[in-house]
Amino acid sequence: MLKQRLISARKGAGLTQAEVADYLGIRRQTYSAYERGVSIPDTNTIATLARLFSVSVGELVAGEAPANVVRVPVCGNVAAGRPIDAIENVEEYVEVDSSLAKGCTLIGLKVKGRSMEPRFTSGDTVIIRCQSNVDNGDIAVVLVGEEATMKKIVKYTEGIRLMPTNPAYEPTYFSNDEIRNIPVTIIGKVVELRAKI
Repeated sequence: MLKQRLISARKGAGLTQAEVADYLGIRRQTYSAYERGVSIPDTNTIATLARLFSVSVGELVAGEAPANVVRVPVCGNVAAGRPIDAIENVEEYVEVDSSLAKGCTLIGLKVKGRSMEPRFTSGDTVIIRCQSNVDNGDIAVVLVGEEATMKKIVKYTEGIRLMPTNPAYEPTYFSNDEIRNIPVTIIGKVVELRAKI
């Protein structure tokens, strides 16, 4: 159904209902009615939504599945707050563009906590490209001992700082000795956000 395809495409684009409504220049309640199936957007609005969500009009209207997608397992939780156990059983699968998965392994994790607000909120899903190193300023999932956390990475010659984006939370600093001994290990880089509805 159109309402389900709208929800899926919007979440795939990492957008909230409010953001889509702002983009269209309509009230949030009006857009919400599209996703609830109470009303149907006109042809021009559907075309605009398809561009915004980076999908084809046919995919939105007829449910044509794109050929260039891969299914990524969502494997548990990652803390946006204090570290928590990271990888649990596969809870669900999400579809991502196959170009994102070229030559690498992707996993999905559910965000818990508030330290990475406003961009990442509890209940969102993040897509992680598994890699052992990231650039300064990247958002990454990091194992601290046997627990995982998601933070912005700031590297120094003498260590690493894990930075929250919510100013109510304190950054955490690890020296090179602590990185080796705890250990502190980068799991991968956050490459896509699937925001909850």
